[in-house]
Amino acid sequence: MLDFEMGKAELRKSLLKTRQSLSATDWKQKSHLICQNLLTSPQFHRAKTILAYFSFRQEPDLSLLFTDTSHRWGFPRCVGKSLSWHLWTHQDVVITGAYGISEPHSDSPIIAPAEVDLILVPCVACDEQGYRLGYGGGYYDRMLSSPEWTNKPTIGIVFEFAYLPELPIDTWDKPLQGVCTEKALVYQ
Repeated sequence: MLDFEMGKAELRKSLLKTRQSLSATDWKQKSHLICQNLLTSPQFHRAKTILAYFSFRQEPDLSLLFTDTSHRWGFPRCVGKSLSWHLWTHQDVVITGAYGISEPHSDSPIIAPAEVDLILVPCVACDEQGYRLGYGGGYYDRMLSSPEWTNKPTIGIVFEFAYLPELPIDTWDKPLQGVCTEKALVYQ
């Protein structure tokens, strides 16, 4: 059992170690179940433009969803201390960007916040109140706190072991509207 009094850095390290210890088979199976939970969500079906992420360091893999052409897909590029969102289709190439993370080419079209219907947010962990634990860079915290993004529907994506009763939070942390694991998609 995790000690919920531990700080964010220690909790992050512990959960990343657990995630990295998943076998390739478990990782694929759990990722597939997360995709299935998203596919049965009315919010997912209604969304025209969805922001997502390319799996990194054994994050849940959502690539099964990316061939769905009924949605426009946007993926982040790290630009300075911000995320820039770019249109991407499964035929487009990806490049290795900041931190070794795959991202769309810088020439790909930018997606404006007004176009976005849903954001699938990568997380190290989420709690039952919708708060997320990220990697510590603050990219998503800054974005989701800015006025043009605050009312966008958000779903945190984590494996069930990282869906915790409570996380340590700071004043700038904003809860997500939903959390999707391999077991369920729960709205806050």
